[in-house]
Amino acid sequence: MADVATSPPPDEVGWRSRSGFVLATVGSAVGIGSIWKFPYEVGANGGGAFVVVYVAGLALVVVPLMLAEFALGRRGRADAATSIEAVARAEGRSPRWAVVGVLGATTAFLILSFYAVIGGWTLAYTVDVLRKGLPSGSVAVTDRFDHFLGSPARMVLFQALFLAAVALVVNRGVQRGIERSMRVLMPLLAVLLVALAGYSMSTGDAGEALRFLFVPTIDDLDGRAVLDALGLGFFSIGVGLGILLTYAAYSPPAVGLRSAAVVSVATDTAISLLAGLAVFPVVFANGIDPGSGPGLAFVSLPLAFDAMPGGRWAAATFFAMLAIAALGSAISMLEAVVAVVGRRVGWGRRRAVVAAACVCFVVGLASVLSFNRWADVHPLAMVGRYVDATIFDLLDEVTSRLLLPLGGLVLAVFCAWVLPARVLGAELDLGGWPLVGLRLALRFVAPGVIVAATVAFLIG
Repeated sequence: MADVATSPPPDEVGWRSRSGFVLATVGSAVGIGSIWKFPYEVGANGGGAFVVVYVAGLALVVVPLMLAEFALGRRGRADAATSIEAVARAEGRSPRWAVVGVLGATTAFLILSFYAVIGGWTLAYTVDVLRKGLPSGSVAVTDRFDHFLGSPARMVLFQALFLAAVALVVNRGVQRGIERSMRVLMPLLAVLLVALAGYSMSTGDAGEALRFLFVPTIDDLDGRAVLDALGLGFFSIGVGLGILLTYAAYSPPAVGLRSAAVVSVATDTAISLLAGLAVFPVVFANGIDPGSGPGLAFVSLPLAFDAMPGGRWAAATFFAMLAIAALGSAISMLEAVVAVVGRRVGWGRRRAVVAAACVCFVVGLASVLSFNRWADVHPLAMVGRYVDATIFDLLDEVTSRLLLPLGGLVLAVFCAWVLPARVLGAELDLGGWPLVGLRLALRFVAPGVIVAATVAFLIG
């Protein structure tokens, strides 16, 4: 294998071990997308049929792209943009393909700007439930949520606290910061989730929840639902953001990238389904609409928990779990941005972390204000489908349904149509039919699914 790296990874340090790399990758994948977004997306798109499409999208589209990112990171040994540029130069291709990495880092930055706002919600609700308990009755629950959203100062405070926690971890570097934190946060997350799922299944409507999650009804699917499922897979796993590429750049040569990818996706899927089993028994036991949308976790569930024995502690567990999951993903997004900024601008880690976190905080203020002072600001009101969309809505829509799929599409083109097959084969230790299958998935299946789903959404 030719060494195309232009310089060592940031801090000249990588993961201490295979388990550190896998835990960090799992931490990146298992975030708000798995525990907050997965249940409400499943609820809004009909249940089991959406789950089937989601899992199929992971297998046919997300996993091949994940392997491609891993291979590029291992070979380039740098941030997303520099790795792609170095690999392209080494193979006699245009260095302008580095734009793929820049696109990924930009998308990660935009997602982090509003992701930190939701992360702040999880911190605020954890504190509120522990201090004041749960409000009683639908009016009181809604009033608490509306009061929180109507207080930009409080939202900004928790947004800042969340981003500060993320920045502190990233500033400590790969081993002392990211790896060490994931060794604590991921096991804790798993314990909390299993405990909450067991509680919900034993006290809620387990039968209806199982039917809703695992019995597909094809009539509930349309083009938008398919794109939502695909976008959720991209959002949850982090494909197209440069995160996986960056993390693979820090991985020891002895680490098997294929097994790490399988473990990461399988773990994320299992946690997503466990989150569904933690949420839907409570939802159905209390007659709550599973398609309640983003407010499902912050309005519907507190109301349900309040009616159940031990509900206060179950609710506190749920929001603490959300906060932990959000931290894992946010850390990976900030690391991907810091890696690109630090290397491209020539800054040290601390300066790059402070700059990226501060700018992200400022950009995130637009999302905060979307829920209160700018609630009536609809930048694309002239476009029918976005007539009521706030800045927060547009950021979520553009990143999840357009930029993430676009990043995956150009990554697939670069790896399968521009680079020779031996690049992926060497880094993934693949040959023969398995390599042919991966190349076919990257050449035809992934682009075809992405384009078809996007077109269905745009014309739907």
